[in-house]
Order: sequence, then C-alpha cells, then structure tokens
Amino acid sequence: MMPLVRFIGPTDPRWISTLDAIGGELRVDPLIFRYTRGETFDGFAGIEGGFSACSFWYAKALARAGRVDEGRFVFEKMLAYANHVGLFSEEVATSGEAIGNFPQALTHLALISAAYQLDRNLDKVHIPWT
Repeated sequence: MMPLVRFIGPTDPRWISTLDAIGGELRVDPLIFRYTRGETFDGFAGIEGGFSACSFWYAKALARAGRVDEGRFVFEKMLAYANHVGLFSEEVATSGEAIGNFPQALTHLALISAAYQLDRNLDKVHIPWT
C-alpha cells in the first residue's frame, strides 16, 4: 500500500526491494498471502488463503513500478477466482476455493483500483509519480 497512498515513490529502490520480497515470500501464483507460509500463520485454527485485496494491490503496485506486463498477468490470473457472477471472496485457498467473507467489498475496490491503474498504464495516459 505504501506507493498506492504516496508514502514512497513506486520506483524507489527501497520500495522495489519490498515489492520483490512480497513476490518472493508471500506470493503463490497470483495469490498474495498476509503471512509467510509456514505450519501456523496467526495462531488461529483454520485455513489461511491468499488475501484477494492484497493480490489486486500487488498487481497495481507492479504497474505503478513500471512492471505493467507483470501486473497485468497477476490481475488477469486473479480474475479467474471470481464466481459465476463475477464476485470475489475475501480469501482464496491455493486449491482455488473461495474462503472468508463473501462477497468482499474491499476486494472489489482493490480490483477496480488495479483495473483503473492498468488501463491508464496500457493507454499511456498515466503521468508517473516518483
């Protein structure tokens, strides 16, 4: 969220190293997890899935960092996790099962925000902020 709220520039080397760490440590395909994947996540019983909003924020952050193709790839893969009427759950299990709150408004806001960012980048009408 840091570059999305202009706390840090989207191409700042400190942010890029954080973005790469997120992709390397918290990503499973397009799913971004809130915790490192281990035997236990947060001490609570139950399955922890990829947090859908984080996955769309990740796609947007990639686009803002100039990695538009990578962001678009993550975004399009996430679209496959919608149900038959296009709604998303709060989390997605690695099996593809929708878990958590459903439907989840935060996820849909993140989807719209990522779609808007990608559209502007792909149409080359976005003025980058650094």
